[in-house]
Amino acid sequence: MGKLTKTSTLFAFAITICIVAFAQQKKFVAPATADAMQNPLKGKETATTNGKLSYTTYCVPCHGDKGKGNGVAAAGLSTPPADHTSAKVQDQTDGAIFWKIYTGNSPMPSYKTLTQTQIWELVNYIRTLSKSKK
Repeated sequence: MGKLTKTSTLFAFAITICIVAFAQQKKFVAPATADAMQNPLKGKETATTNGKLSYTTYCVPCHGDKGKGNGVAAAGLSTPPADHTSAKVQDQTDGAIFWKIYTGNSPMPSYKTLTQTQIWELVNYIRTLSKSKK
């Protein structure tokens, strides 16, 4: 019985550690100021086409070619990549998506090295992914 109690205690301790670690994870939420940002390239077909090229280079390895978060590098990441086809992503403002790409959130790197135009183009392309959800 003593061995069962030790095992149960260790199991309960491990569960507690997992719960605390999960609770301490920060949500990746853009500030309200990002929501106010307006996409200067919204609706521009050329920008969306350029965004697809950038997406293939920078995003596909983790997010996959359809944006579902299942790229070849996704399995090795500590946090799963966002599903760009999901309502959780698509319901965000363009400014919030821009801010998240620009800022990054480990394991996703910051893309501050891209121009603002390139990031807006990525936002435009990410908007098209909701249509390829099926």
